[in-house]
Amino acid sequence: MPRRERVMRMSVELPLWRALAGYRVLTMLYAIGLCATAYSHFVRPWIAVAYYAVLFVWTLATLPRVRNAASCTRRFLAADLAVALTGILLTPLADNHERIAGGGPTLPSIWTAGSVLAFALKGGWRWAAAASTAVAAVNLVERGRPARDTVHNVILVWVASIAIGYVVEVARASERTLARALEIEAATRERERLARDIHDSVLQVLAMVQRRGAVIGGEAAELGRLAGEQEVALRTLVSGGLLPVSRVSEDAAAGAVVRAVEEPDDDGPMDLRALLAPYAGARVSLAEPGAPVELPRPAARELAAAVGAALDNVRRHAGEQARAWILVEDEPDEVVVTVRDDGPGIPEGRLAQAEGEGRLGVAQSIRGRLRDLGGSAELVSVPGQGTEVELKVPKNVKAGRR
Repeated sequence: MPRRERVMRMSVELPLWRALAGYRVLTMLYAIGLCATAYSHFVRPWIAVAYYAVLFVWTLATLPRVRNAASCTRRFLAADLAVALTGILLTPLADNHERIAGGGPTLPSIWTAGSVLAFALKGGWRWAAAASTAVAAVNLVERGRPARDTVHNVILVWVASIAIGYVVEVARASERTLARALEIEAATRERERLARDIHDSVLQVLAMVQRRGAVIGGEAAELGRLAGEQEVALRTLVSGGLLPVSRVSEDAAAGAVVRAVEEPDDDGPMDLRALLAPYAGARVSLAEPGAPVELPRPAARELAAAVGAALDNVRRHAGEQARAWILVEDEPDEVVVTVRDDGPGIPEGRLAQAEGEGRLGVAQSIRGRLRDLGGSAELVSVPGQGTEVELKVPKNVKAGRR
């Protein structure tokens, strides 16, 4: 059974969330240890003991909440920050004024930074800035004045949290880029595998039917012709055609995923080869440059429609058995598309007569389209030697010009 590749969800944030969980536990134990060593200095130790009991239960009970961004909800972040801010505001009630004025730690101590870092991991540097600002304001209220050590600690938490939040945003962008690259690589390998399988089976059968039908003749020849057309169409399909695939990545909290969507941009340039490729068949040969032939989307569509009108005229006037050739030339200032057939040609004056009779196929479907784009269409036909239509469109044509 052939193996198929698929892109698995990734999360470069997972180690950061694990580190945050460990940080919360260690800093909680550190804060409790500080309280135990300075217990005799507290004026109301029961307030500190009650707060640390809540902090101990809250830290351990919420470890699953800091497992990843999906579990860490906004409601949890608000409650977690409230626990930290409450501890800061309770410090003047539990500790004596001399220790606070001398730069003593708050009740939650450095555990508060873990709450701010959770904001940074969840929402990036903007969320981190908002949370650290709230912590800074409450610290100033608790201390009563902007002491040097208080300002130093506030700035340290502020800068660190914002920096980590920015790093997280960059990591997410890199993760999405990597996921998109892996998805495209996997899709390309799968397409190549399908192309090999189809080439070894279906395409060879169609080619054999085409050759045998031409040898047998009669109805078998018509069947062979149809098989040849289907072979060309299938070869275009399995090679991926020329149509670009637009991929948009998403952040699904647990990691980056990639989904394929239709190309929404109607104003950007478009590869003309993508629009002309479907015209190629058993009796229509397409010659094009190896590089993209880019035109504004409306101009590319109008030029392709003019080529389609020229091929319709070949089938209508030269017959189903006539062969046609499409040549695409990418000049520095313009794009030139030539459509040539091996039909009987157009008698002199026939086009003017058809236009006078109200049949405006060439005048409107071909020349009219090119004229609206600022281009031109020249038709050269020699009786008995086929017809050649040369279509020119300038590259600097405005997308909205009609």
